[in-house]
Amino acid sequence: MNAILDELPRVEPGEWFGYLHAHTYGTKDGYNYQQIYEAGAPFEALIDHPSWIEHIKYFVGGEGTFDYHHGPLFIDECFANFREPGEAIGLHSGGHPPINRNQFRYHGGRFMCGQVNVLMALTDIGDGDGATMVIPGSHKSNFAHPHAAEHRMKPEGATVEGIEGAVEVHLQAGDAVVFVDGISHGSARRANPGERRIIVHRYGPSWGNFRHGYAPSPELLERLTPERRQIVQPQPLLPREPQRKQDG
Repeated sequence: MNAILDELPRVEPGEWFGYLHAHTYGTKDGYNYQQIYEAGAPFEALIDHPSWIEHIKYFVGGEGTFDYHHGPLFIDECFANFREPGEAIGLHSGGHPPINRNQFRYHGGRFMCGQVNVLMALTDIGDGDGATMVIPGSHKSNFAHPHAAEHRMKPEGATVEGIEGAVEVHLQAGDAVVFVDGISHGSARRANPGERRIIVHRYGPSWGNFRHGYAPSPELLERLTPERRQIVQPQPLLPREPQRKQDG
């Protein structure tokens, strides 16, 4: 995967390279290539990778309900992130204020989480590498962390370092961490030379929609397995042309 990413040009945010969209979140958080499952077969394999897909189904929940009407899951965002020295992403999410899209819920003996993330490391991420940081238990909080405003995402950049209760998640290249998006999270600022690389997939119920208005390419849909195609585009699109038109 890194070899493929090495070959991708760093076009300006907002520009497209093929079906990949260069993007940032508007802060000093690094560089993203959105729709990364368009980058080739190794990335397509991550859509329903056996290391995590059953865990994702378990935590998103919904089997036997309308949530499964179009299939078990939907990916509303997937991207590769490249982060260099001095870059980080500030605190975001958490149990307060409550958000339906990324909520944590456990009811009737099963999980019903609105969005569950898989973050996979493509480089070793330890001390000084800009590790992902989380505040354990914050997905159940009913009020904001007292340091949230100081450390939240902002145009000039921010970091989760220094927040009481926050911990770094250190990973080896190839490791993946699964977490509900409702947990307060962000990252430490990268201090070491080099580049931190991760891939993130955000899964939710099949009736969801793309966060940024993307759509899978016809070429991708053509070559995916039926199982992967259902996760990438669960809902069959209706014809755009009306069957009947007004006379005159």
